[in-house]
Amino acid sequence: MSIFHNSTSPIFLLMGVPGLEWAHAWVSIPICCLYLTAVSGNTLILFVVLSEPSLHEPMYYFLCMLSTSDLGLCISTLVTVLGIFWLNAREISLDACLSQMFFNHLFTVIESSVLLAMAFDRFVAISNPLRYVSILTDLKIAQIGAAIITRGTLIIIPMVLLLKPLSFCHSHVLHHSYCFHPDVMKLSCTDTRVNSAFGLTVVISTVGIDSIFILLSYILIIHSVLNIASPEERKKAFNTCISHLCAVAIFYIPLISLSFVHRFGKHAPPYVPTLIANIYLLLPPVLNPIIYSVKTKQIQKAMLKLVFSKGIQI
Repeated sequence: MSIFHNSTSPIFLLMGVPGLEWAHAWVSIPICCLYLTAVSGNTLILFVVLSEPSLHEPMYYFLCMLSTSDLGLCISTLVTVLGIFWLNAREISLDACLSQMFFNHLFTVIESSVLLAMAFDRFVAISNPLRYVSILTDLKIAQIGAAIITRGTLIIIPMVLLLKPLSFCHSHVLHHSYCFHPDVMKLSCTDTRVNSAFGLTVVISTVGIDSIFILLSYILIIHSVLNIASPEERKKAFNTCISHLCAVAIFYIPLISLSFVHRFGKHAPPYVPTLIANIYLLLPPVLNPIIYSVKTKQIQKAMLKLVFSKGIQI
């Protein structure tokens, strides 16, 4: 069946792992396990924080936002990724592709914004601990959450809609198992300079600015920690930031690598962008719950309390 239905409503073909099409059934096993780990881990974090009154603090509310964005990132790509590896269902319409792209990029922007909010949270907790709760009230956190969602929506909608008028008369084969803005844009046979410029603007105004402010936050955090007289208190203050720093690293490094591959890696082997795209998609949702569960004693205690209480009931 031809994939060229018409010039305005094409059907795209998503890509699995180039060169390993024969092994997609086997590749699907670890990918499915990663999805299950990500969904169950982030759901558990949400349940534990919301059900345990002692965790109703600003830090854990932001952790809930992080888990929600990770869940959104997983769910927005779950159908197409597993559809390719399980059923070889590679076709996706333009409208479905744009819808998936919207949610994929929206949750990416939301996660970047949440990581910035968490950096601010750590700065307030370390530099002004006595006023921590009074500064980050429940109302303030709700306002931050609403601002994060509004920011992401207003930025991503125009970027996605600008792809709608484009004509796609070249190859309709995408390089990932989900729709990604630079990947779709490259297939157009019309002028995409506006799309490219707007896409770059989105990256700079979200991930770029967020990463700069996170760096500035940690410069201020280090300055505040160095003013603490007790070495033991310094160590304790730095330990509260380790989980967040790990979350920042596993989010930004794959994302920036994927952006660089799409813009400058024209001669890279075809499996390279596919590998980086899957790392960017699954690494943060899988590792974030593990990192916070291992490094945060309050989360560990709440989980043990939940397990023992369920065991007693049984």
